[in-house]
This record gives sequence, C-alpha cells and structure tokens, in this order.
Amino acid sequence: MWKIAALEEKIQVLESGQAIKQRETNYYMSQGRAIRRLVTLYDNIEDLISENDRRCELDGDEDMTLEQDRLQMGYIVFSNALRWLQAKASDMEYDEYSHMLKKLRQGADSARGDDTSKLKSLVVDWLNRELKPNPPIDPDDKHCRGFINDTCGKLLCPTELDWNNPTVRAGIRDRADGYIVTEMSWPAFLYKNYTADPDNLEEGLFKSTLLLQAFKAVFTSPSSAKDVAGEGDGANIIEHNRHAQKDFSHSKKVKTHLRFALSSVTSWRSVDGDFDYIPFWHSIVDFFERPPGRIARQRVDQLLAWWTRKVFGTSRRAEISEGAKAHMSVNALARQRSQLDDAMFDSE
Repeated sequence: MWKIAALEEKIQVLESGQAIKQRETNYYMSQGRAIRRLVTLYDNIEDLISENDRRCELDGDEDMTLEQDRLQMGYIVFSNALRWLQAKASDMEYDEYSHMLKKLRQGADSARGDDTSKLKSLVVDWLNRELKPNPPIDPDDKHCRGFINDTCGKLLCPTELDWNNPTVRAGIRDRADGYIVTEMSWPAFLYKNYTADPDNLEEGLFKSTLLLQAFKAVFTSPSSAKDVAGEGDGANIIEHNRHAQKDFSHSKKVKTHLRFALSSVTSWRSVDGDFDYIPFWHSIVDFFERPPGRIARQRVDQLLAWWTRKVFGTSRRAEISEGAKAHMSVNALARQRSQLDDAMFDSE
C-alpha cells in the first residue's frame, strides 16, 4: 500500500509541476500579445535583445547605423512594456529563457493574426457605410479588393497619382512604367478625406476616418469604432495609462494592417507585389520618432494631441478653480457638517 501511496504522491507532484508550467506558458503568451501592438511589427525579440547586449559591451563611442538605432529604440519600448522580463530572465537557465522567448513570440504573432483577421471584415463594413460603393464590397471575398476594386484602389492609390484618371487606373492595374505602386508613396487612405495636398503633404496625414476606426477597433473595442465624428467619450485613458500615452505612435502597426485589409492579398506577408511592408512600417516609425527638427517635432506632438482628443476625449478637471471646487456639493456638505458639529460643541 505504501508503494501505491508513493506513486500517487509522485503523480500529484508531476501534475502540479505541469500546471505551474502551463500557467507560466499562458502568462508569457498573453504578455507577448503586446509586442506586435506596442513594440515592433516585424523585428524579432532576439534581435532587440542582442542589439542592447551589444551596446552594453561597447568600450567607447561608436557610430550606429539607422537599423541599429531602430532595434535599440525597439528594445527600450520592449523593456518598458514588459518590465518584469529583465529580472526574471537573469534567474533563468538557457532552456527556460529560450522557452520564454518562444512563447512571447507566439503570443506576439497570435495577436497580429487576430488584429489582421478582425480588420479584414470590419474595414469592408466601414467602407460600405461611409463611401457607399456600388456594388458594395463583398466582405467574404478578399480577391475582389485591392486595385481591381475602384473603392479600395482609390484608397490604396499613391497620393501623387489621380485615381479618377482612367489612364492612371489602367497603369496601376497593369503595373506599367510610371505607375508602379511601392512603399515609397503615401497611400490616400492615410489622409483626411482621403485626399492629399501635393504642395503640403503633411497636411491631413494620419487623420483619415478609416485610420481612426481601425485604431479604435484594435486598441479600444470594435463597437467604439462606429462613432469617430466627434471627440472621444471623455474617459481620458491616456492621462492615466503610461502605455496609452504612446498608443497612437504605436498604432503605426494599424496603418500597416489597414493597407493589408484593403489589398487583395489573402494571407499576411511582408511583400505585396511591388509594395514592401517593412520599409513602409519604417517610414511611419521615422515620421514620428525621427522628425528632422524642432518645428517638425512640434507638429508631431500636435498630431498626437489631436489623436488623444479623437480617441480618448479630454479631461477639463485641471481647469476647475479652487473657488469653484469649494462650492461643489461634496465640499459644501463637508463644510456644513463641520459647521454643525462646531455649533453643537459651542452650545454645550
């Protein structure tokens, strides 16, 4: 009997260990979902960590390449998003560490797949409601999107070309010389009213209704994407959430996903014909994080402030004067109770 009891005890220990390991795995995967949303859409976690380790071992000043700077910037965001990682990794054996990175990566890629799938169906509904194409875009057939579809094609069209011109439409569809669409052109769907000013290409950039809807669908909820006409609902999440303060600049990924949703490509890939998503992603990152000077930085800050209002609303608490606060009912009641108590004490 003692042998049976010993075996049962061993089974319980094994099952307990497996349960702990499963909980750890689930935790790593859930934490990893933030990586493709907040850190980087394409870079490997290992590359971010390797670049930081390399810099820690440098003896003196060394010129860094743009790619190295991008990786280091990604590592900084990564370490801020997963603050527990560094301390935990330092106590791990190599196999445990590799397992953790693998699960983080799986969680990251899973979130990217979920967001891509979500937007594939939602974008069609938004376009059919806002632009009212005739016939409506089929939500179940992605092959009917892209440049073959007039509505999607207009939104994907480079801002330097006029989609309303039949020659332009034919040239883009035939990939003719002078009409090849690459990541070197800003597509129209990024702009307010889907139209750019060729003499001021920054005006209206990243202010389209479609972008607002995509951001809200991914970062708040699909239902919140239905109303983007006014400001946010006043929750002012940005003021109270350290990560949310940078959510819009992290929504660079949303712009990339949105282009994929408009295209006719049926599965996620980094290259779509002549269009390479990775340098497109880098161009968006650089717009926000590498402005050429002080004035450009101010315009980026103004754009982020605009997004804060549109997505999260604003709080006016700071504008309330002390005099106004004193007359509000909570403070007024406290004052009345104190006065009543003082009066009773004096009467005694």
